[in-house]
Amino acid sequence: MFSAIVVCRAIGHKYQILVAIGAISILAVKPAQADSLERIQDIIHPPTSAALLAQNGFTVVQVTGVQVNPTDKGIEVILQTLLGEQLQITNRSVANNFIVDIPNAQLRLASGDSTFRSEKPIAGIAEIAVTNFDANTIRVTVTGEAGIPVVELFDSPEEGLIFSVTSTVAATPSQPSTQDNDTIELVVTGEQDGYRVPNATTATRTDTPLRDIPGSIQVIPRRVLEDQKTTRLQDALENVSGVRKEGNYGGTSAGGYNIRGFAQDGNFRNGFSDNDFYSLVDPANIERIEVLKGPASVLFGQAEPGGIINVVTKQPLGTPYYSAEFNLGNYAFYRFSFDLSGPLTDHDLLLYRLNLAYQNSGSFRDYNFLERVFVAPVVTWNISDRTSLTFDLEYQNNNYLFDRGLPSLGDRPAPIPISRFIGLPHVYDDSTLRIGYRFEHEFSQDWQLRNAFSFVSGKSSGTYAYGGYELIDDQFAPIYVSRDEFTRDIYTLQTELVGRFNTGSIVHQPLIGVELRRNVWNYTSFDVADPILLDIFNPNYDVELPATPDESTFAYTTRRDTLGIYIQDQITFADNFKVLLGGRFDAFYRRDDFGTLEEESLTAFTPRVGIVYQPILPISLYASYTQSFQPDRFFGRSAATNEPFEPTEGTQYEVGIKADFSEQIAATLAAFEITKSNVLTPDPNDPDISIQVGEQRSRGIELDIGGEILPGWNIIASYTYTDAITSKDNNIPVGNRLINVPEHAASLWTTYELQSGDLKGLGFGLGLYYVGDRFADLENTSVLPSYFRTDSAVYYRQDNWRLALNFRNLFNETYYETSQGRNTIYPGAPFTVIGSFSIQF
Repeated sequence: MFSAIVVCRAIGHKYQILVAIGAISILAVKPAQADSLERIQDIIHPPTSAALLAQNGFTVVQVTGVQVNPTDKGIEVILQTLLGEQLQITNRSVANNFIVDIPNAQLRLASGDSTFRSEKPIAGIAEIAVTNFDANTIRVTVTGEAGIPVVELFDSPEEGLIFSVTSTVAATPSQPSTQDNDTIELVVTGEQDGYRVPNATTATRTDTPLRDIPGSIQVIPRRVLEDQKTTRLQDALENVSGVRKEGNYGGTSAGGYNIRGFAQDGNFRNGFSDNDFYSLVDPANIERIEVLKGPASVLFGQAEPGGIINVVTKQPLGTPYYSAEFNLGNYAFYRFSFDLSGPLTDHDLLLYRLNLAYQNSGSFRDYNFLERVFVAPVVTWNISDRTSLTFDLEYQNNNYLFDRGLPSLGDRPAPIPISRFIGLPHVYDDSTLRIGYRFEHEFSQDWQLRNAFSFVSGKSSGTYAYGGYELIDDQFAPIYVSRDEFTRDIYTLQTELVGRFNTGSIVHQPLIGVELRRNVWNYTSFDVADPILLDIFNPNYDVELPATPDESTFAYTTRRDTLGIYIQDQITFADNFKVLLGGRFDAFYRRDDFGTLEEESLTAFTPRVGIVYQPILPISLYASYTQSFQPDRFFGRSAATNEPFEPTEGTQYEVGIKADFSEQIAATLAAFEITKSNVLTPDPNDPDISIQVGEQRSRGIELDIGGEILPGWNIIASYTYTDAITSKDNNIPVGNRLINVPEHAASLWTTYELQSGDLKGLGFGLGLYYVGDRFADLENTSVLPSYFRTDSAVYYRQDNWRLALNFRNLFNETYYETSQGRNTIYPGAPFTVIGSFSIQF
């Protein structure tokens, strides 16, 4: 045995210290077996310590993810970081434990956990644990079952330096190693993050490997957003199976998303209900996007059964980091963004991050434009090695032209140029403010308390003249003039206790949470009664807008309060057999005032159960049963009973298989069926009132693949088959397809970067997107035709800068992205190019 110092300097987001190209491999763990690699030993260097590292100017590196991956030699433990810095390693042996200390690092997992554990990863190894030992040290502990793991050091020309841990069969624990003077030093370089993200937090609210989650969850990392030059959230989500845009409120990137056939009005942000149909999301502060398929009410409360989208934002870094980017494109598009981070005090007591963006752009749509200001500061106070407090704020203001797209004529979008504006030009204003905190405290390595608060406030106002109504004489669009004031506030308080304990050989990871949420909407409009008729074939925009009245013509206030209590247990019965159990009770209160005050109270219970079986390490077979609930958007009562309408309920059955083809690339294949019941439908005896007997059903198959095929060659691809129909209704014909849901859809985005030679750093990207026919309305009276769009990119990266050209809709395909009804259809942009230059310090 010997002590080792391993120093890794990397220019990207991951480090390769020991094995696995493009990743940080700290340990390679394997059971006892012969190996022909030559052992390296007898290299002498002085020992190290945290004090010595600090004296020599090393900074504390934040480790943001931990992976345990199988290799042909055993298992490797990979520590992921955000920035290229230095890592040092010292090791020793105590009892049955082989201990590695990294004295210039801290574990900052996206879930907020400060401990990672892997039980019995292979025969002979009881546990691998990665934890924060103190404020400046990560400790990696490998525990043998029958004795101390014996560590050997190998050198492989193909893989680099390998720590091989061999589990002994000795019944008597070994004594601590005394050979702490023998050391090894190695310097290697690493690569940037790839397209594969092995862990996620959205599905379980804990940092869990995707292969251990009994459900389909897809992650879009920051790297994909940067390679595609994403300026709208919906563009990034085109890479995920089963996700489509649902509406495009006012012609902006606001609106909802259709997941597995069901519309979800709002997104989530860091696990909180964040925005609704009317608010926009800017990509500048996004670290990654996690899409959880299927009902998510157990952890997230009221939601549609198709799934949720959770945006994970950027967090402060422990090392100075500065980046700037400038984008320039056609349609008068330009955008600046800055990302600044680092420590504010010595010893990383206070850390900060600041993201800024400004965007100004025209549009292929006549008269349309968007001007945006965005700022997002975050500060983390590391109170102690076990306690931290993070404050974040995000403010965004948008000025734009309110645009309701194009109408239908017959069973297709009207045959007019997709640039034509069906309305009268006027400026609309929208702003969003997000404020919150996150407090975390570790009672021990196994128990953690989390408390967090989020406040989101959206405000929209302005005068606008909008279409979206049925044509008159197949030629004239009624344009209504209105001035409105619309505010939306969401208050959320969450408290969670996360733990870990054993009952015999069974490992439990419980999560107990309480959530309080209040949504308040206030809407006032000042409407002009008579519409202006606009000829869609020969529009005249030189029309004076009538003055809006001083007195409001319509107003309402609604408040929704929810108390949710939820519990979850991730149970490991064996290394290859895991069970997830969960349930949530919600008490819901609503107070509406549409001129008459109405109140209602409801309760709901939603269960969740799933199993994962792994016949071999790279394969996970899973099955799950989940439910969801969603109260009616506005107050409603049954005319027959005078009782409040029950929430709609969603039930899903899902089976799937997950495959890790290698350490760099993985795939998920899922089959599902979702039934949404208690849907309102007209009473056949009185069409003017509604009853809750409607039902919608969606079933399908989804395939998602992401990762690195070869060094420098990345891919993210998907295929979706969805059969989403109205299965029961008194008005809509049974069998009608649900709005905006194609039966078939597929996507492919891939990049390749030259790895050597004079053109090293030159890269190319190609995107192919197919979307089948969809219906613009539930009545299936208007069809959005299928389309095949091609995107591409070329870039050159050297050291700390990157120059790129991104082309969207390369062949100028005419297509329609989404709709909010047969007369509110939003076309996709024709050929678009964005040039960008980014630099990091």
